[in-house]
Amino acid sequence: MAAGVLPQASRREGRVALFALGFLLGVTSLWWALALWPVPGETPAWLARARWVCFNVGDSGLPDAAGWLLLVGQPLGLGLVLAVGWGRALRDGFRELFASRAGRALLATVALCVALGATAAAVRVADATGFGAAPIAVADEPLPPTYPRLDRPAPALGLVDQQGAVLDLARLRGRPALVTFAFGHCETVCPALVQQVRSAQARLREQGSADSRMPRIAVVTLDPWRDTPSRLPALAGSWGLSADAGAFVLSGDPADVNALLDRWNVPRDRDPTTGQLDHPALVYVLDADGRIAYASTGGSAALVELVSRL
Repeated sequence: MAAGVLPQASRREGRVALFALGFLLGVTSLWWALALWPVPGETPAWLARARWVCFNVGDSGLPDAAGWLLLVGQPLGLGLVLAVGWGRALRDGFRELFASRAGRALLATVALCVALGATAAAVRVADATGFGAAPIAVADEPLPPTYPRLDRPAPALGLVDQQGAVLDLARLRGRPALVTFAFGHCETVCPALVQQVRSAQARLREQGSADSRMPRIAVVTLDPWRDTPSRLPALAGSWGLSADAGAFVLSGDPADVNALLDRWNVPRDRDPTTGQLDHPALVYVLDADGRIAYASTGGSAALVELVSRL
C-alpha cells in the first residue's frame, strides 16, 4: 500500500464520520436559524409559538438561560460524543479531504459558513439587547461635551393616548419630546422613570424655557395586555401625566405595541405566566423636527442637559 494512502475500510469509516459531523452542523444551523433568524415586521404566530416551546424565546426575541443551554450545549455534547466514539475515523476523513484540492476547498467553504453564521448570531443578539447600539447617557452622570448626537429618524408611533386620540409623530413636532417606555404594574423602575421625565419637564419650565423649548412627553406601555386603552386615563392620572400639559400615555393592540417597541429597539423580556416584564430604563430625546437626538437611561438632570443641547 502506498505511503499516506488509507485502507478502504478506514476511508469508508472516515467518510461516514464526516457525514455525521456535517449532518450535526446542518441541523445545528437550522436549529439556530429557527431560534434567531430575524423576521421583518410582526413574527408569525406559529413561529413565535415554536420559538417559545423550543427555546423559551420571550418578548425580547432571545432565548432564556434554558434555551441558550439547549442551543449551545446540545450540539457541543453531540460533537463530543462523535469525537470520542469516532475520533480516529474523523481524523482519517479529514486526512482524505486535505489530500485533494476539492476537499480543501470544501473544508474552507464550511469553515467560512460557520464563521458567517456565528457572526450573524452575534449581530442578532446585539440588536435584540441593544448591545452595540448608539451610546446612551447614564442617569444624572455628567455629560461630556463630546457626547454624540444620534440624529436619526424616529420610528412611527400611531398608538392611542389617554384621551382616545391617535398620537403620531406629527403631534410631537415643533417642540422637543421625551419618549420613554413603562407599564402600570411595574413598582420599581417605571414610576421612578416617569417621575424623572416629569421632573425634567418641570425643571425646564422653572428655568424659563420658551414654550417652543418645552418638551412633550410620550410614555409607551410595555404591557398592552393589561394597560389597555380603556385603562390609560387611570394610568395617566396615577403617573401625573396630563394631555393638556403635553404628556401622553400610549397603548393599543398588543401586536401593534410590540411592533412599535421593536422599531424603537426597546429590549424587554416578559414572563407569559406572571406578566412580569424585565426592561431597562430608556428615554429618547427627540428634537423639534421629530428626529432622535439622544438616548438616556433617565435622570432629570441628564434629560434637562440633553434637551438644552438641542
